[in-house]
Amino acid sequence: MADQNIVIVEANDKKGRAAFVDLGREFAAREPHFVPQLRSEQLELVNPAKNPFFEHADVQLFIARRDGKPVGRISAHIDHLALELPREQGMGPGTGLFGYFDAEDEAVASALLARAEEWLRSRGMTRVLGPISLSIWEEPGLLVTGQDHPPMIMMGHHPAHYAQWIEQAGFSEAKRLLTYDLDVQQEFPPLIRRIVKSGERNERIQVRKVDKSKWDEEVETILHILNDAWSNNWGFIPFTEAEIAHAGKKLKPIIHEDLNMVAELDGKPVAFMLTFPDINRPLKEIGGKLLPFGWFKLLRWLKKPKQADMRVPLMGVLKELHNSRLASQLAFMMISEIRDVAATKYKARRGEIGWILDDNQGMKAIADAIDSRVNREYVVYEKAL
Repeated sequence: MADQNIVIVEANDKKGRAAFVDLGREFAAREPHFVPQLRSEQLELVNPAKNPFFEHADVQLFIARRDGKPVGRISAHIDHLALELPREQGMGPGTGLFGYFDAEDEAVASALLARAEEWLRSRGMTRVLGPISLSIWEEPGLLVTGQDHPPMIMMGHHPAHYAQWIEQAGFSEAKRLLTYDLDVQQEFPPLIRRIVKSGERNERIQVRKVDKSKWDEEVETILHILNDAWSNNWGFIPFTEAEIAHAGKKLKPIIHEDLNMVAELDGKPVAFMLTFPDINRPLKEIGGKLLPFGWFKLLRWLKKPKQADMRVPLMGVLKELHNSRLASQLAFMMISEIRDVAATKYKARRGEIGWILDDNQGMKAIADAIDSRVNREYVVYEKAL
């Protein structure tokens, strides 16, 4: 039976969006391994004037209150680019989304999910996927294993009991996403080193650092490869021109040229790998606050991120090379170059690779070959409306 004391209100204006973000921060702070994020960045993500995702999506934020006290939140959204994709790729016609899910208890969770479903159904949606907050490129999935250690940069972190509440509301697993933990200080197995050496002798192949002096051009190159390489993947939604420009601006401060690689074949860029120093470490030290001195500490760390663990959030090889030995060779060459730099120059000890779709056998084989292991699992749920 529904809890009659729960009231769900829309959060549409600046004040409502701030309350929505602050409520999420309050829930996050309850988790043992949480890392406080920059509030300004979180506000930008839900601001239609700041996040180009809103140019192709309808978004509604909701806050649940019980006896006047905020006790949960959720977003319901429709990505119109997702509606245009084939259903077998995970999205497709009639697919709405929910995200930013937090709840005090199962009654609140049930009420929030029902309200999001009602909003989507009223707009013609016949199926819902989530949590995806907000874009598939931001925080997809609910963390179901891996709560025992802090999240890395741009990784969601959720309490284990959320999964049960979502499943109790009639949702089932649509897709599982994996991240892999790598000991950066450990050399790769002999077979991988031989594959890398073979590639280095191949005059057709060049693996180079990104060039921040040509940053806009590099971003275009990388995201062109990404849009091609991932185009058949489950959940793929192409970056728009506005999103490419926005991503370039946001990522530039955390990009170190020697940690990010582009592979060229006969002079043509065909693959890339991005690696970010784990900014969550300094964020935890400054409590997610830039004032009064947090900004100085953060900028100083970003300039020289010593003893920084690393995350590889994205890599891709042009589709024309998929299922070829060359594709895996290019991946091993980029990983090897980045691992060497991370271990020696930045004194990194851990690397995290992902997300990787649980049915992406090629990427899973690469992760296994370099002796990495699964350390987090995320689930995207689905339900017919």
